Amino acid sequence: MPLNRTLSMSSLPGLDDWEDEFDLENTVLFEVAWEVANKVGGIYTVLQTKAKVTGDEWGDNYYLVGPYTEQGVRTQVELLEPPTPALKRTLDSMNSKGCKFLAQSEEKPHVVAHFHEWLAGIGLCLCRARRLPVATIFTTHATLLGRYLCAGAVDFYNNLENFNVDKEAGERQIYHRYCMERAAAHCTHVFTTVSQITAIEAQHLLKRKPDIVTPNGLNVKKFSAMHEFQNLHAQSKARIQEFVRGHFYGHLDFNLDKTLYFFIAGRYEFSNKGADVFLEALARLNYLLRVNGSEQTVVAFFIMPARTNNFNVETLKGQAVRKQLWDTANTVKEKFGRKLYESLLVGSLPDMNKMLDKEDFTMMKRAIFATQRQSFPPVCTHNMLDDSSDPILTTIRRIGLFNSSADRVKVIFHPEFLSSTSPLLPVDYEEFVRGCHLGVFPSYYEPWGYTPAECTVMGIPSISTNLSGFGCFMEEHIADPSAYGIYILDRRFRSLDDSCSQLTSFLYSFCQQSRRQRIIQRNRTERLSDLLDWKYLGRYYMSARHMALAKAFPEHFTYEPREADATQGYRYPRPASVPPSPSLSRHSSPHQSEDEEEPRDVPPDEDSERYDEDEEAAKDRRNIRAPEWPRRASCTSSTSGSKRGSVDTGPSSSLSTPSEPLSPASSLGEERN
Repeated sequence: MPLNRTLSMSSLPGLDDWEDEFDLENTVLFEVAWEVANKVGGIYTVLQTKAKVTGDEWGDNYYLVGPYTEQGVRTQVELLEPPTPALKRTLDSMNSKGCKFLAQSEEKPHVVAHFHEWLAGIGLCLCRARRLPVATIFTTHATLLGRYLCAGAVDFYNNLENFNVDKEAGERQIYHRYCMERAAAHCTHVFTTVSQITAIEAQHLLKRKPDIVTPNGLNVKKFSAMHEFQNLHAQSKARIQEFVRGHFYGHLDFNLDKTLYFFIAGRYEFSNKGADVFLEALARLNYLLRVNGSEQTVVAFFIMPARTNNFNVETLKGQAVRKQLWDTANTVKEKFGRKLYESLLVGSLPDMNKMLDKEDFTMMKRAIFATQRQSFPPVCTHNMLDDSSDPILTTIRRIGLFNSSADRVKVIFHPEFLSSTSPLLPVDYEEFVRGCHLGVFPSYYEPWGYTPAECTVMGIPSISTNLSGFGCFMEEHIADPSAYGIYILDRRFRSLDDSCSQLTSFLYSFCQQSRRQRIIQRNRTERLSDLLDWKYLGRYYMSARHMALAKAFPEHFTYEPREADATQGYRYPRPASVPPSPSLSRHSSPHQSEDEEEPRDVPPDEDSERYDEDEEAAKDRRNIRAPEWPRRASCTSSTSGSKRGSVDTGPSSSLSTPSEPLSPASSLGEERN
C-alpha cells in the first residue's frame, strides 16, 4: 500500500511564505468536538494543546463548542459572560427556543466551523443541508470502520481497496455511525486527517481523499525543562524505584542500578495498540537475557485502563512492607546517630560492637521476617473483573512471565490511569514517562500516536511503527530515526512473527547500551521536540481554514494552487557524532557500528566515543532551516488512485526506500508456547 502525498504535504521547513495574509477582522471560528473539556481520548489533547496557538491567531473570535459535563465545568472551564452582544443574543435564543438561530450579528461575519470526528459531524451535515453561510472543515482522527476492522484481526492495510464498506459496517452494527462519518466527509468544504497513513485509509473507507494532512502537535513549552530533563529523569526514576522495591519485596534479588523500565500506555485495545506483539517480544527478550547471562533486568509496565474492583491486597501490602522497612531503618539510624554523637562528644572513637543493642537486632530481624513470602510478586496491581478472559493476563499465562526470580523480564499490569493521589504508585503520567527508559508502542492501528510524541518531547526514546501516523511522520523527517532514539518497527511489509523478532532485536540492543550511551541518546531525542510543536504544526490547521474560507466565500478570499518545488522539504540530519553507514535507509542499532560499541561490563571511557553535546546540538541547529508557512494548495480535492506495492511520494519527497530489517541480536532459540 503506497503513501501518496496529499496537497498540503507534511514537510515542515523550506516552505513558501504567504504573500498576502487573510483578513480575519470579521471572521469567527467555532471548533466543535465531543472532547472539548471532556477527556475521552487523544482529541482532548489535540484541542487542549492547540488552543493557545489558535487563540493567538483568532483572539476573542475563537470558540470551542462541546458537551456540558459537570466535572468538566468544575475543573476546566471558567464561567464568563458572552463577550459580544451578538453571541449573548444567540445563546439566549438557543436556550429559549432550541438550537434554531446562529445569525444575530448586525454585520454578518464569515464563520468557519471546524468539526472533529463523526460525533460532531451531524452539525456539519445540517449546516450544509440548510445552506448556512458557514465554511466547514471536518477532521477525522481515525475512521470508525478502520478501528473496528483492525480490532477484528483483519489484514487491514493490504486489503483496503477490497472491503465492501457497507457490508462490513452493517455486520459490526455501526452502519448508522459510519454513514454519519462518511456524509460529514463528503459534505464539508475541506476534509482533513492527522497522518498520511490515515489519509489512505479515509480515501478507501470514506471514499474521499483528504485535502490536507494536519499532524498532531504538542505544547512543547509545557514539557520543556531546558537542561534539567536529565535530572528530572533521575528524580522520576527514583519514584518508580520506590514502587518497585515494594512490589517485589521478598524477591528483590536484582540490582536496581541495572534495571531498565519499559512501558506501554493508552486505550486498552490489545491488538490495535500492539500489546500482543510487545508481550511476545518480552518473552523472547527474557530468553535472550537469560541464556546470555545478562545482569540487566527489565521491568515492563502496561498502563491500560480496564474493569477492576480496586487494588489487590498483595500489591498494597508490598508498599506497606516497604514503608515499614523504611521506618525501621530510620529508627535504627537515629539511635545509632545519637550514640555516635555522644561518643564523639567525649572525645573517643565509638565501640562498634556496642552501637547496636539486642533490641535493635530484634527489630531488624522482625522487619526482615515480614518481607518473606512464598508467592511470586503479582503481575496485576488490581483485582480484575474479567481476570480469566483478560487478553493481557491470558497471554502472560501462556508465555509464562510470572515475575519469578529466574526471569530477567518482570511485568506489571496497572489497569488504571496514573495519578499522584494514588496510594500505590503516586505519580502523574508525565512524571512516570520521564522516569522510564523506553516507551514501546508497536501499534497496528494508530492514526497518530500521542504517547510516543510525549516521550519525544520529554527526551525519552520510544518504539513506534510504520503503521502509525507518528512513526511515518518521524521516518519521513529524520534521516536516521534510531540514532535519535526513535525506533520504527516494520509492521506493514513483514509477517507478525518477523515484526516480533525485529522488536525483540530493538529491545535487546537497547538493553546492551551503557548508561553513557543512553544519556547521549536522550539528549538527541529531546532535540526533536521542535518537530512536534504546535507553533509549527498548527500552521496546517491555518492552511485548512484559509482553504475553507476560499471555498465558502470565493468573492472575499482566494486560495490559489501552486506547484510544488522539488527542492523544498528536508530530512532531519544524522547526529554529527554517528559515523556514516553504507545505507541511510537501513535501521541502525543503538550502537550504530561494531567500532562504536563499548565492551560489556566495562565502565565507558570518556574518550571512547567522539561526542560533544553542545557541539553536536549546534551542528544540528545549523543544518535545520526554520519552518515557515504551509505552501498553497488547490481548493479541489485530488482523487487519483495508485497501485499497491509502489511508493509515490510526490515531487518534494525525501522518503527513502523501505528499510532493511535488522538481523536478530542472536538466535532466539526455542520460543515459549
